[in-house]
Amino acid sequence: IERAAIAISKKHFPKMEHLGAITKIDGSQIEPVHVVTFGSPCQDLSVAGRGKGLDGERSGLFREAVRIIREMRVATDRVYPRFALWENVPGAFSSNAGQDFRAVLEELAEAEDPMPQSGKWATAGMVELRDRRIFWRVLDAQYWGVPQRRKRIFLVTDFGNKCVPEILFKPESV
Repeated sequence: IERAAIAISKKHFPKMEHLGAITKIDGSQIEPVHVVTFGSPCQDLSVAGRGKGLDGERSGLFREAVRIIREMRVATDRVYPRFALWENVPGAFSSNAGQDFRAVLEELAEAEDPMPQSGKWATAGMVELRDRRIFWRVLDAQYWGVPQRRKRIFLVTDFGNKCVPEILFKPESV
């Protein structure tokens, strides 16, 4: 719904369909897709941000994306989407004493996930369940041509054939 973001995406992805406000989208009513990518606003999760975590007005939009994914999966008999990719700041690991990242994992897993014994989340890891696997890794944008250090969490939920390790953890030289 942000005009500048829409203009940029239309330039780079002219066939992209803009559906409007995320709070008004019904995942069961939109065309099924193989991959849902989303990055909830980071202001409430960032170390330099407001500190409200996933309960903040902006970062709480994460739950709207998960709702849409669940609606689509129910409507397609759990066929679509095959993958969900969430991107955010590493502050999500420590926001609300790590409970926000735990909530991210639990929402995507649709299951409880305990905090690590250390009380701190690793910068890479996985959760394996019967019907899905969730992997995350912190990557730095400087290795993709951005002239600055900009670390981000990339979390991939694989609802199917379990190929995320090949995608997210493929070792390559920097």
